Formats: sequence, C-alpha cells, structure tokens
Amino acid sequence: QVQLGESGGGLVQAGGSLRLSCAASGSIFTINTMGWHRQAPGKQRELVAGTTSGDSVAYADSVKGRFTISRDNAKNTVDLQMNSLKPEDTGVYYCYARIRTRDDIRNENIYWGQGTQVTVSS
Repeated sequence: QVQLGESGGGLVQAGGSLRLSCAASGSIFTINTMGWHRQAPGKQRELVAGTTSGDSVAYADSVKGRFTISRDNAKNTVDLQMNSLKPEDTGVYYCYARIRTRDDIRNENIYWGQGTQVTVSS
C-alpha cells in the first residue's frame, strides 16, 4: 500500500507565492518520477513539473521561470515552489509518483495524491 500526502494549497493574490509539498509513504521499493499535475475548472489535467530520481526536471512552458520543483530522495518527498502566481494557475494540484513497491518490484505503477486546491485571485 502506497499513499501520497499533499499539503500547502490555498488562496493567494496574483503575484504571490505558495509552496506545495508531497510525501510518499508505504511499501516503497523505488520511486522513479515524482511531480505535479494540475486541473483547472473545465480543463484536462496537465503536467506542471516533474523530476526523475536522477534529478532531471521538466516544466510546463506556462510555469517556466516561476515554479521550481525540488525532491528529497531520502525522504520520498517532492515540493513545488510557486512564485509570481497568476489567476490562470488556479486549479487542483495533484502530486504523482511512479513507484515500484516491495510486493511487486517488477512493475512500476503511478500513484496520485488526493489533490490540493490552489486559487489565485486577480
């Protein structure tokens, strides 16, 4: 059993900052990619930022230069520092991770957090 626990969402004015945190726990063997997606009202879920276990990172074009993803492999955590927030950043942010569990080390599965709401007011 694997769980992803998220924290840090909230309401902020445009130009402000928020920091999201996510911790993976449970019967974890290895974690490959960790990161964040978001889903705005009426839109499909989209990748915001992701990082591999080798510290390679990727960002959506819309957040480059404003968001920074960081990961602690020892703690199985991933954070997203969001600066210069815009109203279009509003949405539910989901942590995700590609994990091999101790019960099934041959297969990698994707796990999702429950989502945390980020609202940016203009």
